[in-house]
Amino acid sequence: MSDPDSQDLPQAWFRRQDESADEAFYASPRLVAHIDQSTIDALTAFYTKFIPPGADVLDLMSSWISHLPEQLTPGRVAGLGMNADELAANPRLDDWCVHNLNETPALPYPDQTFDRALIAVSIQYLTQPVEVMKSICAKLKPGGQICIAMSHRLFPTKAIAAFTQMPPRERINLVAHYLQSAGFEKVEFFDRSPERGDPLWLVTGVTTDEELSA
Repeated sequence: MSDPDSQDLPQAWFRRQDESADEAFYASPRLVAHIDQSTIDALTAFYTKFIPPGADVLDLMSSWISHLPEQLTPGRVAGLGMNADELAANPRLDDWCVHNLNETPALPYPDQTFDRALIAVSIQYLTQPVEVMKSICAKLKPGGQICIAMSHRLFPTKAIAAFTQMPPRERINLVAHYLQSAGFEKVEFFDRSPERGDPLWLVTGVTTDEELSA
């Protein structure tokens, strides 16, 4: 995928209708699915090939469901999100923490810890996305990969202006730019939208494999 204009991104793109504390917005658990079942199935099918057996997985901006394949046997699944009750209700998480990425973009994990990182239908809420992507890149092992899944649903008051105003293709290009700016390579786009259901747009990237490049 081609890199969009590499100039500094306008700060107006990252403003929100509701700039109050995120902790207040996410204080009450929302034990609901944010995409419909056919779209969930399509995302799970993609994860089947994207996540190898035994991989250590970081589920960012996580909730009570991670959309992971039932047959997947990961090494570890760590969840990071905004609501403790939602995270505690997620049966796929081996461990979890409450962490506000808009307040602190640096992830609370050692470098080169994970094989895969996932962000499902939540990228639209990050106000410092490039800084978050740089931290994710550092926390992945050499050759590790990230998958960012997007659709058209969102909480409009908490989504950044870019995601409430841009058409889908521009939003996809913006997310690709996040990854490229953070140092990810082989950034690719996949459309896995089901025939009937919410759209599913995926952007993936790979960290530098230091062993191969040495």
